[in-house]
Amino acid sequence: MKKKEERLNRLVEIISKRSSTTIKELAVMLDVSEMTIRRDLDTLKASGIILDIPGVAVLNSGNAGETEEYLLSKATMLHAKEKERIGRYAASLIHDDDCIVIDNGSTTECLADNIGAEMSISVFTCNLNIVNKIANNPNVSLIFGGGYYHPDTTLFECQESIQLLKKIRATKVFVSAAGVHATMGVTGMNSYELETKRELIRSGAEKILLADSSKFGVIKPWFIADIDVFDRIISDTGLSEEWQDIIKEKGISLELV
Repeated sequence: MKKKEERLNRLVEIISKRSSTTIKELAVMLDVSEMTIRRDLDTLKASGIILDIPGVAVLNSGNAGETEEYLLSKATMLHAKEKERIGRYAASLIHDDDCIVIDNGSTTECLADNIGAEMSISVFTCNLNIVNKIANNPNVSLIFGGGYYHPDTTLFECQESIQLLKKIRATKVFVSAAGVHATMGVTGMNSYELETKRELIRSGAEKILLADSSKFGVIKPWFIADIDVFDRIISDTGLSEEWQDIIKEKGISLELV
């Protein structure tokens, strides 16, 4: 990831753990000039992540990202019909002998739930909820990355999984996101997901983003990738015409279901 993107993520992390932080303190902690911090804060202010208070950095509680509680069990209930349609359509793109990678998330769980028992495929995942959906499928060769378990997302995280992902070459990788923004990119809720998400994106020949329409225009603290990294985006028919135009202008294939 670029230095500025790393610094922005670090800024949000610091600010989220403090009620407020001065520009001088941030400059010392990140070992950069106060002018650099001011430019970074202007970027975050423009995105609504922090409040516009002169000389002080304060997280915008209305867009607080990782300070919000995220539980997969709760996320699954939000926009459930849209996620089910997205998951069903995404599953229809899978063919026999595909090697696919499935990211964590409630929408990707709907994808896993719609993989037919007749499909002969290989699947890599690091998530317990995905494993639970496909482990008993007799024709699926399951590759599971273990490690430290995060119950809020059911993600298993470890460096061994990252190294395993580096060796995998998938025909398709299905990715989820907490936010999608035209300039700030695809973002997530939790810092611990980042390395796994970035590596699984790199592992796929076709990179497919699954995101219901409520995710678009939203920014969460942790940068995953630029939107134009993806070859295809699958969303629901509630996606605005403005967003449809943005995606098409970037040359990304868009399917609305």
